[in-house]
Amino acid sequence: MSANAAEVAAGVLLLFFLPGYAWTKAVFPEWRIRGAVATLRLLEVVTLSLVCSVALTVLVGYALLTASPTGFQAYWSNPQLEVGLALVAAFGLGVGLFRGAYAREPPAPMAPEPADEGTTWDVMLELEDLRRQERRLRHQLRTAAAGSPEAARLNSELERVRADVDALASRREGEYAG
Repeated sequence: MSANAAEVAAGVLLLFFLPGYAWTKAVFPEWRIRGAVATLRLLEVVTLSLVCSVALTVLVGYALLTASPTGFQAYWSNPQLEVGLALVAAFGLGVGLFRGAYAREPPAPMAPEPADEGTTWDVMLELEDLRRQERRLRHQLRTAAAGSPEAARLNSELERVRADVDALASRREGEYAG
């Protein structure tokens, strides 16, 4: 039994594009392919659709393989995979419709969470910078002449940096404990 060109085209679209496109629109309903970034957005949507479709095809195939007691045989006359992928694409289409992906005006993009002062990442970067300064000062202190005014200045600056490191670490520990 051979497949005609329409069946092959429908199968390729179902395997490599439609489920991923439906879920891409469901996850990113605000994406539109127009304006100054239309080419870039088109490339993003097509690429994400292809990758997601392949991943969804693998997942649906695995689900069919493990759910069936006799295993899954992918024959042209066995439409289980196509039906599974069509259901996944239809569900993604429904989620996209619910989220406004296909409306004339796109929904507003989700606002990023406001970053509070002194997030963990910022504190880590500040601590890393202070420790880098501490290493630099220790190196300069080793190369400076003992008892010179330069050595005294480096020593006082090193103590200030160490105090800053200790204060920052204890403040952060207090925030976690409290």
